[in-house]
Amino acid sequence: MPAEESLLAEVPLFQGLDPAERATLAAAMHLRDFAAGGRIFRRGDPGAALYVISQGQVEISVDTTTGSRVLLARLGTGDFFGELSLLDGRARTADAVATEATRAVEIDRAALEGLFQKHPDAALDVLTVIGSRLREADELLQSQSRVSPNQEVAQQTTRVQRTAEWLAEFSGSIPFLVLHVLLFVAWIVVNLSFLPGVRVFDPFPFGFLTMAVSLESIFLSCFVLIAQNRQAAGDRIRSDVEYAANIKAGLEVTQLHTKIDALYSETMARLAGLERGMVQRPQA
Repeated sequence: MPAEESLLAEVPLFQGLDPAERATLAAAMHLRDFAAGGRIFRRGDPGAALYVISQGQVEISVDTTTGSRVLLARLGTGDFFGELSLLDGRARTADAVATEATRAVEIDRAALEGLFQKHPDAALDVLTVIGSRLREADELLQSQSRVSPNQEVAQQTTRVQRTAEWLAEFSGSIPFLVLHVLLFVAWIVVNLSFLPGVRVFDPFPFGFLTMAVSLESIFLSCFVLIAQNRQAAGDRIRSDVEYAANIKAGLEVTQLHTKIDALYSETMARLAGLERGMVQRPQA
């Protein structure tokens, strides 16, 4: 068996093909070598080829409008990428960079069309592998735990921080105000000798009360600042989650636009062909 055919036999995407089908595909494919850090393609490049990694590692990523880089996937031996541009013939929607010395099999549209024309059953084998990969990805997403930002913040909060948040919340409530009003009134009444037989322990101008209230204010200020810091940390986590969701939604919308444009172009081309056929038919 030639080296190209044995290489295809090791790739999960083409393991379902028989030797004759692999030989047909191997005759039309190309081997590409990329150095570590080499760019395979960038977003916006024209693409009509599918790559299958036979050795090495490739990262698929996109650059956002804010200049940051979002890693979509890290692929290894046997993984394939670039199938979207191969299917619709549109430009690349992401960047592909080899993170180490990588050898990949490049298969263009013509090679796959030639394979499917000579061996129609091969199309079903390839679709079976792609469907299996999508099913595994779907099961992986379903098996992952979904933790809301509020739950993540709660998991990172210590007992002291929870106590500080409770005190800060209680200090801004009506019961806290009523409790202090009653305490201050009772304190003043007792220490102004309004009640006979009650010993005065903090005479006017109530120095002990002033010191206690000042200490309480200091501690409450610390508790409020701790609670505000926790709230700021929670807001940052929620912002990161919302940002990631927006990036994902933007990528999905971009892919949908690409597919819709491809369908529109194909539909218009078919309508133009039908119109030409209708015009030529009366002349015949």
